[in-house]
Amino acid sequence: MSSITIHALDSSLDLRLTEEARSRKKSKNQLVKDLLARSLGMPVEGKFADDYREFCGLWSAGELASFNATQTENSSVDAMDWQS
Repeated sequence: MSSITIHALDSSLDLRLTEEARSRKKSKNQLVKDLLARSLGMPVEGKFADDYREFCGLWSAGELASFNATQTENSSVDAMDWQS
C-alpha cells in the first residue's frame, strides 16, 4: 500500500469532508479513499457498486425519443386507479 498527502486543502473543502465523514460515521481518510475509488469507477471495499455508469450513453437520440414517446401515459396519475 502506498500513501499520499494532499497539500493546501481549501478550508471549505476540508469542512465539507469533515461533515460528510461524520454523517457517514467514517474517518476522513476512509471517506477520501471511498470517494476516490468511486470516482474512478472502482468498487468500494466491502460494498456493491451503487452506480450505473456502465449503462449510461447506450441509447441513441432516436432510441431515447422512442422510449420517451411510449412513457407519456406513465407521467400522469389517474385518480380512478386509487379508488377502492
